[in-house]
Amino acid sequence: MKLLYTIGIYGIGAYMRIAALFNEKAAHWVQGRKGFFKSNKPVVHPNVYWFHCASLGEFDMAIPVMNLLKADDPSIFMLVTFFSPSGMNFYHKRNHPADQAIYLPLDTPKNARKFLTHFNPKFAFFIKYEFWSNVIFEANRKGIKTFSICTSLRENQVFFKWYGSFFRKTLRQLDWFYVQNDQTKVLLGQIELTNTLVTGDTRFDRVIEHKKGLKPNVRIEAFLKGEKAIVIGSSWLNDEELWFNYLKNNTSQKVIIAPHEIDNRHIDFLLGHLNGYAQLFTKENETDKHILILDTIGHLSGAYAYGSFAYVGGGFSGKLHNILEPAVYGLPVLFGPKFQRFPEAMQFIEQGFGFSVDSQDSLEKSIRYIEENMADLSHKSSEFVRQNQGSSEHIIGHLASRFTN
Repeated sequence: MKLLYTIGIYGIGAYMRIAALFNEKAAHWVQGRKGFFKSNKPVVHPNVYWFHCASLGEFDMAIPVMNLLKADDPSIFMLVTFFSPSGMNFYHKRNHPADQAIYLPLDTPKNARKFLTHFNPKFAFFIKYEFWSNVIFEANRKGIKTFSICTSLRENQVFFKWYGSFFRKTLRQLDWFYVQNDQTKVLLGQIELTNTLVTGDTRFDRVIEHKKGLKPNVRIEAFLKGEKAIVIGSSWLNDEELWFNYLKNNTSQKVIIAPHEIDNRHIDFLLGHLNGYAQLFTKENETDKHILILDTIGHLSGAYAYGSFAYVGGGFSGKLHNILEPAVYGLPVLFGPKFQRFPEAMQFIEQGFGFSVDSQDSLEKSIRYIEENMADLSHKSSEFVRQNQGSSEHIIGHLASRFTN
């Protein structure tokens, strides 16, 4: 099975090289791995801590743990790898303690051996559900301590299928799992993995940390003039189409839109549909426009501080973006219908301040309910975040007691 896995990995590499001819992200993915071991010098350091993240969202999970480790021992060398260009291209927008950030090479046996020799990590941390088998087997062979942080698994994943024995074997190489919820702990128990601890989601710590360091956004404040806004964050085409009619029919309500894609084509698409209603963040403030489009990266998480409630995109594709960012400011949160892979979304709905919408009718009904119950929903939202903080300290405490002393 390991051979079939490795053949599949080579297949991913071939597919991405073909896709790179037509797709910019794929081109970044390929280019970022060219000449990998020549362009990245070996790390000669006795205390390398390696964090692997699929993309930017997983990096946000890693940062609070990295911060605590670095605060305890500033001599640690923090190495971060990404699978996706979305992580590599934008990680620098975050305040972080990483000493080096690079792509993870394609997970072949040869690359796994060379990578671990090249960087010689003492500890390896895989975030959420990033489990690359060849590098994990090689780390185990070399005696590197390996951990999964913020693990979140579902029963329909390959680890729990009759044909998933190889992938279960991969999980058994890890020293410990710091899982987000009881469901993941139970699922791992069903495949006889008991080296688990429910520690929650470190992103709660991350958004609280970010809120404490928030600075005023002069451009947004000039646009709002003391008013609150509806904040539509990380929106995709399906999300935006859901909102167009409402935005045109409610011109007294200030709105901030932060699209996931900010290329010229998409910004022109938004301006075309919102002609006469919208202005751009990067242009002069136009007092007659009630919609502000953030056509630049790095301002969304702070923009939520100016919101009355939020809509977070990605819920029509099953790739819901971070709904904790608005909740830390006490915002009720709306999102699309495909949220089942995200435990926090289900918790938001259970707690009464999260709303799944899939039509004009459900959107407008949810907005009316939010406006009528704003104070109560706002309290529930901020209180939920407060009650779930502390995951990072829990992980560090367990690490210190078992592995780092």
